[in-house]
Amino acid sequence: MTRVSEIVEHWFGLCRKPPVVRASQADIVNLPEPAHVGSPDGGAGGPGTIRRGIGAALSGTKTLARNRQLLWFTLLAGLVLAGNTIGQGALFYIGYIMQPNIIVSYVLDFLLEFATLFFLVFLLAGFILSIPSKKEGSASFFVELVGAKKYLKAIFVWSVVLALAGTLLYRLYINFTLVWFPHELGFLYTFGPFSFLTSILGQFPFNLTMDPNIFTEVPGYGGRSLLLWVYPLGFMWALIYSAINLLLFILTPFVVPLIVLEQKTLREAVVGSFAMMKKTLIEVAACAVFLGIIVSGVFLTYLLVQAAHGYNDPWMAWPPGMITSHPTDAWIALGLFYYLAVFIVAFVVATVGGIAALDLYTSAKTGQNTKIR
Repeated sequence: MTRVSEIVEHWFGLCRKPPVVRASQADIVNLPEPAHVGSPDGGAGGPGTIRRGIGAALSGTKTLARNRQLLWFTLLAGLVLAGNTIGQGALFYIGYIMQPNIIVSYVLDFLLEFATLFFLVFLLAGFILSIPSKKEGSASFFVELVGAKKYLKAIFVWSVVLALAGTLLYRLYINFTLVWFPHELGFLYTFGPFSFLTSILGQFPFNLTMDPNIFTEVPGYGGRSLLLWVYPLGFMWALIYSAINLLLFILTPFVVPLIVLEQKTLREAVVGSFAMMKKTLIEVAACAVFLGIIVSGVFLTYLLVQAAHGYNDPWMAWPPGMITSHPTDAWIALGLFYYLAVFIVAFVVATVGGIAALDLYTSAKTGQNTKIR
C-alpha cells in the first residue's frame, strides 16, 4: 500500500505533477472611532506603541461583540478557504492523472490563488464598508457587500497583483526549503515533506483513525482515495498559501480601506498604504503578534488532547504502521470538536484583525492613538 509520506516526498517539488487626501462620504459614515485617544508614553517603537497595537486588537474584539452581523464575513471567508483546500486537492489529482507540464501547473496554481484572493478581497471590501462608525451603530454586511461592486475593477487588479506575489513567494519557498535550505536551519522548516506540519497531521487528533493508510487506499478497491487529495495534501498546501496570503495582507493592510473609503486609485492606495505603514509599523506588528499568539495557544491545545488520549504517532510506530491504540467514538468526537474550535477561533481572530486594521487606519489618518483602557 502506498503511504502518504511516499506520495508527499515524490510530489513536493516545483510542480504538482508526479515527481493630498480626497474626502468622501464613506470617510464620515464608515470609519470606526479609534478606541482611545492619546498616549503619554507613545514614542515611536516605545512600549506605548506596542500597547496601541494590542489596544487595536482589543477594540476590534469589542466592535465584533457589539456587531455580530460582521461574523458573516468570518463564515464566508472560511467557505472561500475551504474551497481553496478542495481546489488544491483537485490540482494534486490533475497532476497525478494528467501530468501537465510545468507551465500548465504554474498557470493552474495562479488561477486558484487568484480566485481565492479575489473573493477574499471582495469580502474584505464589503466588510470594511459595513463596520459602523458609531458604537451603537449597525450596518448590513450584505448590503455593503453589494455596494462593494463599484470597486470591482480595483479589486480585480489588486487580486491579480496579490496572486502573482503569492505564487512567486510560494515557488521561492518551495525551492528554498527543498533545494537550498541549510540543514542547520532545519528546525525552521514548517511546511513540506517530513516537516513539522506533515508530522502533526499524521497524529491524533489530526488523524482521527490513527491509521496511516486511511488516506491512501479505498477499502476493497485498492485505488487512491479522493480524500487523500483533499486531506492532508490539499489541506497542507492550502495552509501554505494561507500563510503567504496572510503575510501579504499584513504588509498591505490599508490598500482596501483607501480604495473603498477614499476612492483612491489602486496605485494611490498602494503608495498610501506603504506611507501609512511607516507611521503604524510597530502597532501593526504588535497587533498581528498578539492575535497570532491567541491562535497559536488554541492550536497547541492539541498537545493536551494527545496527552489525555495517549500520544501515538502511527508513522513512527514499529513495526511500521502498527497501531497501538485506536481512538474510541468519544475521542473521535473530541477530535472533531477540537477541529471546530481551532477553525472558529482562527477565523474570528482574522475578523478581529480586519477591524483592528481599520482602527489603526483611522488612527493614522486622524493622528489619534489606540490604547488599552
